[in-house]
Amino acid sequence: MKRKAFKQLKTWKGSKDRKPLILLGARQVGKTWLMREFGKACYESVAYINCDAEPLAKKLFVDDYNIERILFAVQAISGVKPEPGKTLIIFDEIQEAPRGLHSLKYFQENAPKYHVMAAGSLLGITLHQGDSFPVGKVDMLSIHPMDYEEFLEANGEDALLQLHHQGDWKMIDAFAPKFIEQLRYHYFVGGMPEVVSHFIQNHDFAEVRRLQQNILEAYRNDISKHSSKTESVRIGQVLDSLPSQLAKENKKFFYGVIKQGARAKEYELAIQWLIDAGIIHKVSRVKEIQLPVKFYEDLSAFKLFLVDCGLFACMANAPAKQMLIGDNVFKEFKGSFTEQYVLQLLVAQDFTPYYWSNDTTPAEIDFVIQADDRVIPIEVKAEENVRARSMKTYIDNHPEARLKGLRISMKGYVDQGWMENVPLYGVIENIFKKGNIKGEWQTI
Repeated sequence: MKRKAFKQLKTWKGSKDRKPLILLGARQVGKTWLMREFGKACYESVAYINCDAEPLAKKLFVDDYNIERILFAVQAISGVKPEPGKTLIIFDEIQEAPRGLHSLKYFQENAPKYHVMAAGSLLGITLHQGDSFPVGKVDMLSIHPMDYEEFLEANGEDALLQLHHQGDWKMIDAFAPKFIEQLRYHYFVGGMPEVVSHFIQNHDFAEVRRLQQNILEAYRNDISKHSSKTESVRIGQVLDSLPSQLAKENKKFFYGVIKQGARAKEYELAIQWLIDAGIIHKVSRVKEIQLPVKFYEDLSAFKLFLVDCGLFACMANAPAKQMLIGDNVFKEFKGSFTEQYVLQLLVAQDFTPYYWSNDTTPAEIDFVIQADDRVIPIEVKAEENVRARSMKTYIDNHPEARLKGLRISMKGYVDQGWMENVPLYGVIENIFKKGNIKGEWQTI
């Protein structure tokens, strides 16, 4: 399998200002595989140490931060002598080694010629007790589940992927049935590399569900490991409520869905825990669609999405037959899978998504993003028969903002002047940047 992050790792390797690199991301998004494959492809040797599985690694940084001593220990544990520029040193599950994170500061200050990568539980890294984070001394790269394009390539659909990249909307629409078939698979399988790999090899849908359940169970084990018993229950309740929250027509998060009488002060910490662990994404409401978007954030209203559409399908216990045959996945789940899918696209491209709603009308725009000097309102529709009344009304009522909308739906590409429609199966990397679709976005 190929990952787009490979290019970013190559850029890191060639940078004259390179620092030790920490890969961030939820468990099972493929950090370990990516580091090891990159090491094999781009270095003469790899010194790999799993700080959780290797007992000696837990003492590696305890005595001091003497880099020469640490390098000798790395050689003894891994069997590989680190060579500057020739060896990739990998500290996996680094949060399990006391003072391991802080040691990266001394690699950057005292031994910058060595190439060092680290990864681990996102929660363990962000909340690591008693170990100061080496702020300014490390590079960081967020790793996400495989996106639709990566899924196509992994599934051997190179011709479809090439068509995707060409941006010829007439040809893309001509192959819509094939794209939609693969999109259904992607909704069901998701983008966790281990799950995708098994699906490609066996096309066993029961095995896909089993592997997804294992990942969710690993998340729950992390919950128990890093939180108190009381907080663990609350975190689990928030996680379990997500399918119900997203199945609503109004996907705003309601504490009452968790349990009757639930209050924000009881569950705010639980939600933040899941965000820190990379398991969920929080999308806040904005009161106005203007620059800078952050200024108009309404912290009292938000939506929550899971890290991966396949895991969401597993949590919802959505039957394979219902998702993979016919149009049920696009029609019968109130757009929940479609919004989840688009949310992942936005997050993977380093956008901070928001949404806009007006409780008095009611009206809602599914996502709002800031792309450089523009604000883009985005409507997401799961079907071909679409209307974007809320977005049209907002744009018409705010001519001074000079907004141009983007609708993502099952309808083919069309430019209506005030808005462009891009098919769900045609959303490519960087589609949200100016000039990548025919109609130029207007500058705010």
